[in-house]
Amino acid sequence: MRPSTAEGWYVLSIIVVSFRRFRGKKPAALNPVNGYSRIGAPSENKHRVNPSIKLQKLPTRSIILLAGAGFASQAMVRVTDSLLPQIAADFNTTVGEASIVVAAYAVSHGSIQLVIGPVGDRFGKYRTVAVMCALAAVLVALCGTVQSLSALAVARFASGAAAGWIIPLSMAYVGDVTPYDRRQPILARYLSGQIFGQLFGQAAGGVLGDLFGWRNVFFLLAAMFALATAGLVFELLTNPRTRAAGGPDESSHGFVGDYVAVLSNPWARLVIFAVFIEASTAWGAFAYVGADLHLRFGLSFTAIGLIVGTFGIGGLLYAASVQQLVNQFGQAGLAIFGGVLLGVAYLALAIGFAWWVAPLAVTAIGLGFYALHNTLQTNATQMTPEARGTAVAIFSSAIYLGQTIGVAAGALVFDRFTAAPLFIASACALPILAWWFAGKLRQQTTEERRRKTEDG
Repeated sequence: MRPSTAEGWYVLSIIVVSFRRFRGKKPAALNPVNGYSRIGAPSENKHRVNPSIKLQKLPTRSIILLAGAGFASQAMVRVTDSLLPQIAADFNTTVGEASIVVAAYAVSHGSIQLVIGPVGDRFGKYRTVAVMCALAAVLVALCGTVQSLSALAVARFASGAAAGWIIPLSMAYVGDVTPYDRRQPILARYLSGQIFGQLFGQAAGGVLGDLFGWRNVFFLLAAMFALATAGLVFELLTNPRTRAAGGPDESSHGFVGDYVAVLSNPWARLVIFAVFIEASTAWGAFAYVGADLHLRFGLSFTAIGLIVGTFGIGGLLYAASVQQLVNQFGQAGLAIFGGVLLGVAYLALAIGFAWWVAPLAVTAIGLGFYALHNTLQTNATQMTPEARGTAVAIFSSAIYLGQTIGVAAGALVFDRFTAAPLFIASACALPILAWWFAGKLRQQTTEERRRKTEDG
């Protein structure tokens, strides 16, 4: 069934309203159904929202520029999803072997984040993002010049080590300048940059790769990193707030001390474990959607890129409706909504009786993933406020390390049994993960309320 013109205008209006809110209007405070607006935040002063932040105007421009850098970073992460068949053909290898370029990027992107948190906390998150964005521009351009699969894997590894600083430190900066009760919608709208990056990277991998070759796709991404760097440097020069060393709640105790503060927190460990499982399960299957469509239906790379890119449309729908979804379901309910939607969508991909099911399923995967992931992400920014940069960096590292394991395991399965078993496994695991995390979230809510009652 073709969508009506009215439906199309309705979706477009939602997206436009979302961006208008992000650019100027302050979102209303969250009123989740479960009444829990400050998850994992005990009543001690160090975890309370600083009153001065509430009175300050949010630095919207600086967040938008960070979203631009996140666009380039996330496009680089996802661009090889659609390019895998082309890279495999160019280097005369299998899709499973070519997937090393996905795994190499994920390894460096994830492992570098084990050290970036304390650095960002000490020297300034915004400043550090600008420096690494400039370095990424050079290294991404290098990816387009290599002459072997192993050289491409090394270049991807190096560019991932630079780009890996951008998103977690940007999230931590948003946490520094945004009160917790307003943070989830702000983070979701910051995520619009990443979502557009995913949409562009996945679609460009197919469309531009088909038209100009996969090497020129990397040159274009390098130019985007350079443009983002220019904007960040301008903001550093004109906005003193971006040059601050850390947020009002931070009290760094050094590299080891910050890690101890995060990893000794049971709630932080649980959130990190949950996002590791989410990443390994969701991305371990999603990396092979394009290859599965090419193998099963013989679709062109252009068509594959457009279909895989509908993941970003689902993400944009979430960003546009996050305030309403949180108010309707609460954070625990939103996690369950996302997990169930992911299960249904991956099951539809596994059955795959017609190619046109894929764009509908992938759009649903984008919406479901961000409903679950943004809930985890919001908790990550507050689980250890006194070492926020370190906490978010560990969280992000768990994402990419989980993705690495998932993609590597998926390569073994895909080359032997195609992608259907991967999709079925994700369809089962993700709803279970969402229900489990929602239960833990409700337990945390009850414990915090009890503590507040005893302290009061």
